[in-house]
Amino acid sequence: MLFPLGLTISVLSMHIQKLLSLSLLFLFSTCSALAAEEHLDKGQLRQLAVQYEHGRGVQQDYQKAFKMYCMAADLGDHEAYYDLGWMYFNNRGVEQNKAVAAGWFELAAQAGDPLADRMLTVLAGIDPELDKNCISLSKEPLPSRQQIESWVELWAPEYGLDPALVIAVIAAESNFNSKAHSNKNAQGLMQLIPATARRFGVKDSWNPEENMHGGMAYLQWLVQRFKGDVRLVLAAYNAGEGAVENYSGVPPYRETQNYVKKITRSYDKPTHPDIGDVTIRLASQ
Repeated sequence: MLFPLGLTISVLSMHIQKLLSLSLLFLFSTCSALAAEEHLDKGQLRQLAVQYEHGRGVQQDYQKAFKMYCMAADLGDHEAYYDLGWMYFNNRGVEQNKAVAAGWFELAAQAGDPLADRMLTVLAGIDPELDKNCISLSKEPLPSRQQIESWVELWAPEYGLDPALVIAVIAAESNFNSKAHSNKNAQGLMQLIPATARRFGVKDSWNPEENMHGGMAYLQWLVQRFKGDVRLVLAAYNAGEGAVENYSGVPPYRETQNYVKKITRSYDKPTHPDIGDVTIRLASQ
């Protein structure tokens, strides 16, 4: 059956307008959803990630869940650390990577998550790695070297520490990069491993200020333990106080010996000044 040409054009025009309207509506809805995500807090982001991961009220989308978990983790949501580790452990939307899973579980355990501690037991013997796929989405700028040095000048005396020593340690450990992450899972400006962070009350090693306070608390303790002997203090900071005591001096590890030499070239005092009556002292030690 043939339709008049004018009617056919009119019908086509209506269909085209309808398609354009639907396309614009979809585009608007998508943009609105993305914009809304930027204004959610960390808990809301994680809840949204859970919905996408399990298909609760929305179409299941592992990639979307991963993005939401990353955003929540970047804002400091400790439960998101565990969830990301679980995705990597179970090959859920990302390629299985037990080392990266261990890295997330380590962060979650550091924040006090008992389930993460159990997963680390399962992954015993696997060195944790940084998740390079879950990039930082934080818009807050990292502190500059000038800002870090000003914090050291302000806080180091509270621990009875010579600011010059603290600055030399930060330079050697991270070169003032608060996102530094070693292959041994040492984190942040003063490269705290999770066990040391927990020991000195640090909940978030990626927070530059918390990291510095934890590192300075550890340095304070080492200065007191080794009676101000700078070489032993530095060796213990790098290799652990147990290694220094076992060898009755700087351990014969190439890394530790180079570390001590590097710092003592810029900080040439053989003995640290007496700690004295400091404002901050670790009651638990």
